Amino acid sequence: MTICTQNRECFFGVAADGEIQLNDAGQLVQTAWRQLPSRFPSISLDAFVVMPNHIHGIILVGTQFIAASANRGNDRGAMNRTPTLGEIVRAYKAGSTRMIRKIVNANFAWQRNYYEHVIRDEQSFNRIRQYILDNPARWDVDRENPQVMTPEPESAWQGCR
Repeated sequence: MTICTQNRECFFGVAADGEIQLNDAGQLVQTAWRQLPSRFPSISLDAFVVMPNHIHGIILVGTQFIAASANRGNDRGAMNRTPTLGEIVRAYKAGSTRMIRKIVNANFAWQRNYYEHVIRDEQSFNRIRQYILDNPARWDVDRENPQVMTPEPESAWQGCR
């Protein structure tokens, strides 16, 4: 998934020599990402990167299960469901926004929506993971970079160059 800042403002740091130098806001969004599994125990986090004005991350979402009911006489179990990606993103955006507004910048905001892609096979998983890890080195052609003159193709993350 990809989440951008409102108006693609570069709130999180700068790109230099193929690396992102995170500022305080960038550190906070990174911390908020790492805290997600404590809020949603049925998820795991994979590749993640903070860019100057957006983040990319892979979230592995668990499966639904039925837990034993506290009422032993009742055959119906209590549903413990895996959160939707929308619920995870909403919690991430809300938590990171609160931290940034309190500590760094009272005017910080994420864009209204986010981009998601369901990874369906190992080949796609490995390609997208590598795209995320390589993203800082491609900032000069990144479509989200407000200063880029010739952006990479929209499908670059799909390996279609």
